[in-house]
Amino acid sequence: MKDWWQATFPKGRQSLIITDAQGYPVQISYGEKGRGKPLILLHGMGSWSYNWRHSVAALSKHFRVICFDAKGFGFSEKPSFRREHNSHQILEFKRIIQALCDEPVVIVAESLGGLVALALAQENPQLIGQLVVVNVPVFTKHLPHWAMSLLAQTPLEIIQTIDTLRLAYLFAPLLREIMARERRGVLFDPSILTQEDVYWITYPFIEFPGAIAKVAEELQIAAQEIENWQANKPNMLTQIQNNLSAIQCPTLVLWGDRDSWFPVSHGEKLHQHLPNSKLKILSNCYHDASTGAFEQVNAAILEFLRDTECS
Repeated sequence: MKDWWQATFPKGRQSLIITDAQGYPVQISYGEKGRGKPLILLHGMGSWSYNWRHSVAALSKHFRVICFDAKGFGFSEKPSFRREHNSHQILEFKRIIQALCDEPVVIVAESLGGLVALALAQENPQLIGQLVVVNVPVFTKHLPHWAMSLLAQTPLEIIQTIDTLRLAYLFAPLLREIMARERRGVLFDPSILTQEDVYWITYPFIEFPGAIAKVAEELQIAAQEIENWQANKPNMLTQIQNNLSAIQCPTLVLWGDRDSWFPVSHGEKLHQHLPNSKLKILSNCYHDASTGAFEQVNAAILEFLRDTECS
């Protein structure tokens, strides 16, 4: 099967070294296509750049599109000897932007990536020209899926042992089948997920030790954030919620009308709290909008960026 990076980006998969939130050098994988204003696509939890496979070509006709895998995800490095803190992705995203771009960027971010993007827009508004967020867990009160809760409750040492023993590789067909069923469950039309899609979606978890443990660790951080929020203890989620009005850049909020993970009422509430925002509801769209409603997503992004270009 042809390498997705090579098939998608003129230079294939490239590598960038940044200093992570704990001061260690870490390798980040990315690809870019097109020319002009930089537009960065940011994936969500448990995903990688492949989730934007339907958007790269369409958007790169108008922008310099950059896809990267966040630390620990996809093809990026997976540090296993240190625990993360709850805001590391924000600082690392900032450093990736600074390393690759010398002007304010357009950010298009889905799910957890959208939460990271909102936080970055609050802390470093000078880096962002326009912002698009899709199905963001900004007001969620629990992890949306039983498998997420299971991973969040499993001791990380057990998950790391599974990774070390390469059990995902040994049971690859079963893992692909399980993940295919779960991914189809967040699509309005499950049939659009091809076998090639399943192969690439699961590839990092099967081939790269540490991938499953990284997802589990991030889920444990998320679960702790939600727990702290409900208990009125200090947490990043409350901080982001309380500072939404500080985000002044033009922002487009995209939301699936049938998202069972984060209901459309959350999108409406987010729009109300963002002073310079527009809201577009995606019809017949579940949670995985970048796959299940990519034509709507791409069209909405291009229309929004055209209308706000001089804002």
